[in-house]
Amino acid sequence: MLDRDQLETFAVVIEQQSFEKAATALSITRGAVSQRIKALEESLSTVLVLRDRPVSPTPAGEVLLRYVKALRIMEGSALQELAPQPKLHAPVPLSIAVNADSLATWFPAVLKELLLSQLVALEVIADDQDHTSQLLSRGEVIGCISTSAKAADGFMAECLGAMEYRCYATPEFAASAFPDGLNVPSVLAAPAVLFNRKDSLHDDFLKSRFGFSIDRYAKHFLPSPVALLEGVAMGAGYGLIPSTQAQPVVDSGRLVDLCPNHRVMVDLYWHHWELEPPLAHDVTALIVKVAQRELVSRAVEEPVLVVAGSDDSARGPRHASPAVASNKTKADCNTH
Repeated sequence: MLDRDQLETFAVVIEQQSFEKAATALSITRGAVSQRIKALEESLSTVLVLRDRPVSPTPAGEVLLRYVKALRIMEGSALQELAPQPKLHAPVPLSIAVNADSLATWFPAVLKELLLSQLVALEVIADDQDHTSQLLSRGEVIGCISTSAKAADGFMAECLGAMEYRCYATPEFAASAFPDGLNVPSVLAAPAVLFNRKDSLHDDFLKSRFGFSIDRYAKHFLPSPVALLEGVAMGAGYGLIPSTQAQPVVDSGRLVDLCPNHRVMVDLYWHHWELEPPLAHDVTALIVKVAQRELVSRAVEEPVLVVAGSDDSARGPRHASPAVASNKTKADCNTH
């Protein structure tokens, strides 16, 4: 049987990315932390921790960290059920990775239910895709949103639906920059508003519209969904924005759709542990339920640009995490 103190020490070392910080967090000495990790590695006959700066888990350590995280969740859930007044018991810590556009549009409905339940202490991580992918594989988050339909070994990918993007500008900007519509000369002259340098959604949109790639155009980079929307709404340029986020501004007359017959669809998937503790399973069920209610079903037959599985390039999953390697996709976004 694995020693619980050793397991907790190992998890804290990985979470803190430092033996010294772990010692402080656990109120023990640096030497005691090292001894516990060494004893745990000897009991399993494998190296669990890479002694670098920062400290990181080995592949075996990633497997063990997922186990510790699941153990914490199951223990917290059990204590809540056993307590006479479950909601008064300490919430169970959970971490998830969510892309920025989802946080700005449909995901608050998930957050409301999770946070008001008072059953979880939730950490939402919005970070670079490569980083969040590592967080998922290491077990530091119980799930993440991705455009990839392929799940890594030990994980599942469930279809959530698609986010719809349209190309917007203010009426004044549209009249000034695109008097003859969205054509190549006007695109080369007019500034576009993008999320960041990894944002290829605008490039994909232009290639779909004109049939060839265009990349030498002026770009503003505003790495926040709210800032991007405001940048377009103030007339600084034109850009692709989730239609649900832009709709109130369109209804007010401040924005117009430059290409009413051309929309961009970005398929989203929820990646999570294949074997989930009950509480994590409930979180997955809630996310899938809300997403399939709020996102666009891709069963509609019409010409659209579809961005899916584009891992580190598509803006749609801004700061989402690509998962790679296997085929454990529970549902296809074209069929739900």
